[in-house]
This record gives sequence, structure tokens and C-alpha cells, in this order.
Amino acid sequence: MSYVNLNVHCVWSTKNRMPFLDSSALRFKVWTHILNNARAKGIFIDTINGYSDHCHCLISLRGYQTVQDIMKYIKGESAFWINTEGLTPEKFSWEGDYYAVSVSQKYLASVRQYIGNQEAHHIYTSFQEELHELNFED
Repeated sequence: MSYVNLNVHCVWSTKNRMPFLDSSALRFKVWTHILNNARAKGIFIDTINGYSDHCHCLISLRGYQTVQDIMKYIKGESAFWINTEGLTPEKFSWEGDYYAVSVSQKYLASVRQYIGNQEAHHIYTSFQEELHELNFED
């Protein structure tokens, strides 16, 4: 039996980095939906969080899953759901691009903590600065 253990930290932003997810309550609702819907589709999201203009996920991939397919599904389904539920005053969408990097077992705890601390992190650091820290910029 094959054993695959691939952990990926994924980050993506709202279209044009608009702060659509402008309250903790709304973000909690969106993150919970993404988590529950992904699990129902066989996608294991270990940790999810973000801020008003972006989302972070730590995802454990199975052997048959690709980052591209999972990102397309999560982003597409969640944008559709946000619009169907009327959660934002304007039409909601995510940017087409995303950041994804593998995470070794050694660093899982620190990545979980980093993702879980997004609210506090963004009091002091903009998303643009965060992208620079992650070595991923437009």
C-alpha cells in the first residue's frame, strides 16, 4: 500500500486584494464553510485562517490530488457560495493566482501557529509585506 504525506501551505487573495472579508465573524463563516465543504469532498485542510483580503490553508494532499485541482475547487466553490449567500455587498471573487509551498513534518507546528495567528499578525503587517516575507510577489 502506498503512503503519501504531502503538506502544502497555500495562500491566495481576494480579487484585486479588496478587503471583502471585513469582519472576524464573516471570515469565521467563510473559513468554516471552506473547511467543511473541502472535507466532504475528500480534501483534508489541516488549518485555515486569513484576513480581510486573503486566505491561508495548510492542506494534506493524498496521492491522487494536485495543488492545482484543489485550489481551483476550493476557490471556485467558496466564491460561488459567498455570492449565493450574499455575504459581500459586491460580487465576490478570488484572484486566479495562489502561493503554494511544501511543508516538512518538522515545521508543521510552526506553520499551524503562523496560520492561526493571522488576525494578530495583520495588525502590524500588510498582506503585501507578508507576500514579500514569503518571497512571493506580483
